[in-house]
Amino acid sequence: MPRKFTEIAFTPAVKEAQEKRGSRQIYAKFEQHGPDNDTVTPEIAQFIANLDGFYFGTVSSNGYPYIQFRGGNPGFLKVLSEKTVCFPDFRGNVQYITVGNLAENYKAFLFLMDYRHRQRLKIWGKARYIEGDKALIEKVRDHNDDTEIERVIVFDIEAWNWNCPQHIPVRYSQEEVDTLQAKITELEKIIADFNQ
Repeated sequence: MPRKFTEIAFTPAVKEAQEKRGSRQIYAKFEQHGPDNDTVTPEIAQFIANLDGFYFGTVSSNGYPYIQFRGGNPGFLKVLSEKTVCFPDFRGNVQYITVGNLAENYKAFLFLMDYRHRQRLKIWGKARYIEGDKALIEKVRDHNDDTEIERVIVFDIEAWNWNCPQHIPVRYSQEEVDTLQAKITELEKIIADFNQ
């Protein structure tokens, strides 16, 4: 359990809830002795490089969270440095809720899921959007995708925490299903040819 994660997530109300339910003593040890977990490790960089989607959370001025799925080809979430990741903000439904929220409150959250391998990574940080920076846009551009990029969201990492895999359902992407189906078809043909 990373210490910086507990500094952010374990508010006084959370600590009170832990105390009432008997887990406070366990988590107090992690707060004092856990690693910082506030930089991108090689394992995290590889995990990020393989993702084709994640959930991005911001907070509105009225205090409500706003969660949005962001998707693209694997690698569209990019590691810029050991403390920073970024991704293209594609033209969408033009509601601009994320942009509006970030204009008033930079606190943000990344929820990264790999359903296939039952892995979940939570990242807390501060986000901002950058418009009109052609070099940065080119840095995040996937040249196999011509979707219009309106801006780049830059996310500075404050803390991360791997979450336990319990209750994560195993799901396959369409590409994985297609690959498995092709393999099944190939094996069925081999069996059919063998039996003739």
